[in-house]
Amino acid sequence: MVDQARLAVSELRGDTNTWYYVDAKTRKQVPVYKADEVQPGLTMITGLGPARTLFIKVINFNGDVINQWDIDWHKIWPDATHLSADVIPRGKPGTNIYGPRLIDNGDIVFNFEYLGLVRLDTCGNTIFRLPYATHHAINVDDNGDIWTSLGVMQTELTPEYPNYLPPYREAAVAQISPQGELLQTISLMKLLKDNGYDGLMNLSTLIGREPRVSGDVYHLNDVEVFPRSLPEGVFKRGDVMVSLRNINTVLVFDPKALKIRFVSTGQFVRQHDPDFIDGNRFSVYDNNLVAPPPASSKKGSPDNHSKIVIVSALDGSVTPYFKGHKDLPFYSNIMGEHQWLANGNLLIAETMNGRSIELNPQGQPVWEYNNLIPQTEVAGIMQGTERLAPVFDESFFAKRRAVCTN
Repeated sequence: MVDQARLAVSELRGDTNTWYYVDAKTRKQVPVYKADEVQPGLTMITGLGPARTLFIKVINFNGDVINQWDIDWHKIWPDATHLSADVIPRGKPGTNIYGPRLIDNGDIVFNFEYLGLVRLDTCGNTIFRLPYATHHAINVDDNGDIWTSLGVMQTELTPEYPNYLPPYREAAVAQISPQGELLQTISLMKLLKDNGYDGLMNLSTLIGREPRVSGDVYHLNDVEVFPRSLPEGVFKRGDVMVSLRNINTVLVFDPKALKIRFVSTGQFVRQHDPDFIDGNRFSVYDNNLVAPPPASSKKGSPDNHSKIVIVSALDGSVTPYFKGHKDLPFYSNIMGEHQWLANGNLLIAETMNGRSIELNPQGQPVWEYNNLIPQTEVAGIMQGTERLAPVFDESFFAKRRAVCTN
């Protein structure tokens, strides 16, 4: 309710610099482009556009738009009967969008944050809407099933979880068919309890003599399925990895046996987007939210940068791969994504500065894109960035638009 009131006041004032708009670091949309070093392909970005609009764009290296989805909650979901009146968005943008994932036929799947999952075709026509409190990133497995986070606010105390003081958000993993059918949900609270991780369940306790937790206890922000394309090791085909931001934990579990294979806790701060590298390792977007000065809470400070780290399940070690520095600042206090590219480069979404950076293996930038708002000195945040497979070229989108328009 408070967020909605702030949004309404901001709209009446005509404010530009709300939290999802930041001061632009540069007035060049593409300040860095080394064509001989980048991974070929189009890039999909998700972010905030002018006048509080939400978009998903496919762009080339010059920033030219090849395909665009303009996302408007009010047009896509005007009849949101699955939501209580107090959480239905009133003004723009109303909510964030997360995911998204491009399906083989050119459809796009994404989450309206805590409001539902949507599948659109290339032209923006709605294929299905899933009326559940889905949120954050989306992963599509080898069978085409969609995996994402599900969080339902619980308002009653239950004997099974006596330390959980309502209201609290119950964290769960959701598996969804390509047609939009909810196939299963896996409660992470039950998973932790059944595997003997009561300490993680109560890690966010604040009052020493009153061991209660409440609110967004875990903040589940990513679900990743181990694919056939990677060699097995500690992690097996079909294993699920989740990121629990509020307890600084990433864990991997077998979704059939409901057994936890590996846990890493306290080795990164408020992390996002863990990605499997192989059967024994995964990388993590470590936001490294360690009390930056309030005036620089979005941009970081000389002593505080986000980083990408690699975790080994063989010995539990955490190895820094890239960390921002004075000559190449990199910091996002919340959100963020990264992607390993076929040529060894790394693509990073520096969300809270509205920037996408591609780094070569030496940590040098070879491409940069800034989500600038025209005729202003600000940039919109960029929730995600992804280099697309070669099949998704300009002709692919032109052909798909011709089909779905007809």
